[in-house]
Amino acid sequence: MSYFTELGLAEPILRALGAKGYSDPTPIQRQSIPALMEGRDLLGIAQTGTGKTAAFSLPSLHRLAADPKPLKSASCRMLVLSPTRELAAQIADNMKGYAKFLKLHVTCVFGGVPVGKQARALTQGTDILVATPGRLLDLIDQRALTLRNVEIFVLDEADQMMDLGFIQPLTRVAALLPKDRQSLFFSATMPQAIADLGKRFINNPVRVEVAPQSTTAERVEQYVTMINQAEKQALLTISLRAGLADQSIDRALVFTRTKHGADRVVRHLAAAGVKAAAIHGNKSQAQRTAALEGFRQGNTPILVATDIAARGIDVSGVSHVFNFEIPNVPEQYVHRIGRTARAGADGVAVSYVAPDEKPYLRDIERLTKVKLEPQALPEDFLKQAASLPAAKRVEPAAQQPRGGGRRDRGRDGGRGRPQGERRDRPQGERRDRPHGDRPHGDRPQGERPQGDRRERAEGEARPQRSFRPRGGANGVGAHAGKVRRTGRG
Repeated sequence: MSYFTELGLAEPILRALGAKGYSDPTPIQRQSIPALMEGRDLLGIAQTGTGKTAAFSLPSLHRLAADPKPLKSASCRMLVLSPTRELAAQIADNMKGYAKFLKLHVTCVFGGVPVGKQARALTQGTDILVATPGRLLDLIDQRALTLRNVEIFVLDEADQMMDLGFIQPLTRVAALLPKDRQSLFFSATMPQAIADLGKRFINNPVRVEVAPQSTTAERVEQYVTMINQAEKQALLTISLRAGLADQSIDRALVFTRTKHGADRVVRHLAAAGVKAAAIHGNKSQAQRTAALEGFRQGNTPILVATDIAARGIDVSGVSHVFNFEIPNVPEQYVHRIGRTARAGADGVAVSYVAPDEKPYLRDIERLTKVKLEPQALPEDFLKQAASLPAAKRVEPAAQQPRGGGRRDRGRDGGRGRPQGERRDRPQGERRDRPHGDRPHGDRPQGERPQGDRRERAEGEARPQRSFRPRGGANGVGAHAGKVRRTGRG
């Protein structure tokens, strides 16, 4: 008799777990499921890849199945909020697997695809809704969804929600939820700001902590190489090419701070014969899905990502994580290397640190209480670097004449877009983008549009524009009351 059988879970759920080969629970599942079966609220602190989805899904599915109710139009009984599209899709897929033999409907909604299609899918209602905050509020604003019938609410990756600036959308969601509900709150870290946010959703919760806060996976070997910024690309290319050749690298995730930086890394790797793809906020949903699927299937062994887009990448067999640029927020380092050493496997994390990034390294080591092991450059590094081919140059888009129609202009107001990109964008994305997950969704408020020449880390806020009045020193004169925008428009 397995542990899950002893808990008294419904037989169809046990059958689904048996089909998946589940027998031994992870620590967070062992500590969370009994309390959730009793209907308690829960505050869970666990690193990524610890089995959180099953921890909240199994008892929730058991409760819904034990009290069957007909679907209600534009409504759901269980709501799961996730910070990113990829993580939402992953949670929904897992829940569909656990509910394989139950008569429960699981629906997933997120930005980047037409909102109308998702609204129509909710016409008959659903049992379980997995959503990103922005698209959830879009559907509520369009009266395609109500939260008045939510019985179970799950907020996953709460710390990432805060990092992405979701505090206002979450506050609005909290006001729309019924008071009589079961609430589950999960986060990899628990600083005071996250704890304060949790008080808005959970009441007298059971606290489950399966690992000390902000610690890193014990099975990850962590190395650091001190190197100039200009030499990082050569070192990465050499390391990946050698690791793939001798099969010491199975799949590798490479993290950059900016979206344009991720694309640049992919171009250099492609020139050297290393198959890689990028995933970030400037990619359409179709492109992001294709890149992630190629990585999952092993057709593309290298995936280059920003921190925001990487949330939700749950792919087994990621042997290495390369921090091409280490994060300036030390908690992000914990999330990054948590992409490897999953499901009991071992992993390797390598960080490239330029001289100006040393303070970030000190913050990471102080937070994780782990001293990264120094790793020297290859002996013939300079010779190998000099022999690497140059990356293919990206031709700038042709300038459009002033006064051109909107149809002829790019999304950023005239810089244009590479030929063929429109075909990669899902139909309706342009129309829905202003009402999608921005500022509420899986892209933070203030993010610059595609094509901006200034590289800013994904998630970094845009500085405020300055204004000054026309006229004299006090703004009095022929144009008093009018303002002129100074700086770049």
